[in-house]
This record gives sequence, structure tokens and C-alpha cells, in this order.
Amino acid sequence: MSSRTLLTGATGTLGQALLPRLRDDGHDVLAASRSPPADDDTAWQTLDLVDGTGLEAAVSDVDVVVHAATAPQGDSEAVDVRGTERLVEAAADAGVSNVLYVSIVGVDEIPLSYYQHKHEAERVVEASEVPSTVVRATQFHSFLGGLLDGVSRLPVWPLPTKLRLQPIAVEEVADAVVEHATPDPAGRVPVVGGPEVRTLGDLARAYRAARGLRRPVVRLPLPGKVARGFRAGDATCPDRTVGTTTWDEWLAGRYDQETA
Repeated sequence: MSSRTLLTGATGTLGQALLPRLRDDGHDVLAASRSPPADDDTAWQTLDLVDGTGLEAAVSDVDVVVHAATAPQGDSEAVDVRGTERLVEAAADAGVSNVLYVSIVGVDEIPLSYYQHKHEAERVVEASEVPSTVVRATQFHSFLGGLLDGVSRLPVWPLPTKLRLQPIAVEEVADAVVEHATPDPAGRVPVVGGPEVRTLGDLARAYRAARGLRRPVVRLPLPGKVARGFRAGDATCPDRTVGTTTWDEWLAGRYDQETA
């Protein structure tokens, strides 16, 4: 019997990877977004977690909520914390069997504002009346690729090269999420990490080589607890190298050789 599954953040990076995988796994998916596409054969629900628009309709007759909506570059308190509070309250009223929340490795260790809001959202989900599952993952390849795309326009690349990261393909995170997107909640499950831990400097040099660039990478020392946490590896999980696609393999698949 298929599960009726609400996917929040369905137009986001992870949401776009989750949608076809949930379908392939037999889910009857209701995809939710603040701005659903108009020319898609998916069942879409307009949902704004900040003001609650569409929330009651979104959770109606739903077995599982996969909560992938997030605002890393926006108001993460309004979306990730307050929006999650609204979502789990509505899910409780609707009798949802499992709210699966997608989070990030290190949110309980690194005092970055966005991470703190993700950690608070975890606590909201776990304290709710609705049974829940929390899946933490390391940084997406595409996130780091986008970051370095921006830096690549500069003649010199000032970067905090000692930060330790464990990038993973978003598709592999989606596979892990779908595994737990069932009516049976699993609580806090083992974290999901990429195949290798590398420094940001190393990742940047590999990116530079993949694009055929010759810009110098210059170490930018960053003080404070956030940078210290990343340097210490608090955003990594070396004992959970679940992903198999390496950074170099991802780069080879994305970038053609270019000349500076």
C-alpha cells in the first residue's frame, strides 16, 4: 500500500532530487512550495510556512511528511523554526504518522546562525506529538560548487582553506531520506556523509584544476567559534562515509575544461 506523502521544499535542491525518488518508491506525493511550477504534471500544493498559507490542505490525509523546506540564505528562524512549529502542529491535528526532518551534520556543535536554527527545528520536531525521524547529512557537492563558482570570478581566491568538509551528492542524500520516509518513525537515524573528508583548500584546488583555471588560492584566516568548529571537523562524520560519489567525480561530471 502506497503512502500519501507531503514533500515540503519540493522545488529546492534536495526537494528536486527527492520528488522522483519518492514516486519511484511507490509514494503518492503531494509536492509543496511557495511558488509551485505551473507546467508540471506533479500534484502541487502552494504552501508558505512563514504565514501558514495552504498548511491545513497540505497535511490533510497525509501519512508521511518529508520536511525539506529550509532558508539558508533567507530568514531561517521564520522558515526553519517557526515554520516547522506550524507544520508539526498541523501534522499532529491531521494524524500524520511520521514527520521526517532533514538536517545537517554539526548543527549541535557549530554556532552558525543557520545551523542553530536547524538544530532548534530538530528539537521542535522531536518534541512534537507527531512521531518523527531526523536525518542529518553533510554538505552537498552542489552547495560547495556554487560557493566556488562565485569565488572563481576573483583574480585571487581568499578562502579559509583549513576548514574540513565532507561533501556528498544530493542524490545520495535523497536516497537515504527515502529509505526512512515510511509511516513508521525511526527517531534520530545514523548520519549521512560523503565518501571523503577534505579541506576547503584542497577542494578549491581540485575545482580550479577541473575548470582549467590558474587563480591563486590564498588562505584567509577566520577567527571565532564557527570557523574553529569547521576546522575541527565538527561538520564531518568520517565514520559514516555513506556517499560514493567523490568531489573529483562530481567535478568531472559538471564542468567542461575551460581556459581562464
